[in-house]
Amino acid sequence: MSRDTSKYLKFGSITALILLAIGYLAYTGVQESKSYYVTIKELRGMGDSAYIKRLRVGGNVQPGSIKRTGSKVEFVLVENDQLLNVVYSGTEAPPDTFKDKSQALAQGSLGHDGVFHAKQLQAKCASKYAPQQLTAPVNEPARIMTEVKVASVAPTTN
Repeated sequence: MSRDTSKYLKFGSITALILLAIGYLAYTGVQESKSYYVTIKELRGMGDSAYIKRLRVGGNVQPGSIKRTGSKVEFVLVENDQLLNVVYSGTEAPPDTFKDKSQALAQGSLGHDGVFHAKQLQAKCASKYAPQQLTAPVNEPARIMTEVKVASVAPTTN
């Protein structure tokens, strides 16, 4: 084998090794950040697979259930007739919109104790901030008033 061929072979091998390492890191990064959105009912029916997956669960915050202890926040999510105890221990404080009756989305994993351990928390405004419904009757036709001015034009004489 010539010296140039050996040189190109080494360069190609190193390039292939670097590309494989970058591909592996990209794949594991995507797998680590992937989370599945499930309802509370679906979470209860997942069985043992719920303990190993990173999940996102949403619902309304049950009034009176928020308990803050230092940086840890405990609360209960409600969806239809399903309840889920959640413990949030993320690095950031819960958002200002996180209050009773607000919609919340918790991202984390289910513990064997049945409590959802959240690392991220998002919240929408409570429904009391939603725009009010219009109370005008729907069956009544709209009335449009127009004013027509008729100008009188006198004939001109030359």
